[in-house]
Amino acid sequence: MPMDRGDTLLMTGDSITDCGRARPVGLAAGGGLGNGYPALVQQHLTALRPADGLRVVNTGTSGNTVRDLAARWREDVLAHAPQWLSVCIGINDVWRHFDSWLEPRAHVPLDEYRHTLDGLLAEVRPKVKGLLLLTPFYVEPNRADPLRAMMDRYGAAVAELAQRHEAILVDTQALFDAHCVHRHATAIAADRVHPDGTGHLLLARAVLKALGQGLEA
Repeated sequence: MPMDRGDTLLMTGDSITDCGRARPVGLAAGGGLGNGYPALVQQHLTALRPADGLRVVNTGTSGNTVRDLAARWREDVLAHAPQWLSVCIGINDVWRHFDSWLEPRAHVPLDEYRHTLDGLLAEVRPKVKGLLLLTPFYVEPNRADPLRAMMDRYGAAVAELAQRHEAILVDTQALFDAHCVHRHATAIAADRVHPDGTGHLLLARAVLKALGQGLEA
């Protein structure tokens, strides 16, 4: 289903989506969408469909896990009543197992992650025309790496939920794996988590393709 004239695409998640967006809500005016893939998506939609008034709203919040997203779901997602919703969450849910390994209360187990996200999606799915789910990712092609291996399990949960809720799956891990065939992981994400401009362009192109918005060139 294509985006119709006047549609709003709300993009939410963690720091990958946040990218310095304006508060309380990231809008296009004055660079309010931040400097990541949501801004690139808006720029593309505006350039190719200037008469259609397609709008991107960014409510990504750095450091968030799915627990944090659930706590602000009503205010940052439902209250905006978007026609389209894009969700990218899970990187911190995994990362906390490694960077806060002595703080188990900060860890989000896979079952909790799956159950919480499932509930959020069930609530919003009847209210939107289209739903995009971006898998969490770790820019590390070695699948045996412990963090990468765990990220793959959380990504598989997102793929299951995409099928259950008739959402469009954007496999960001596969996207970065393909790129890392040609360039070292740290060339696109110094910490293997936060992509540079090239990484955000890859994400934007994947989202636009999922929305059926061209980019064949």
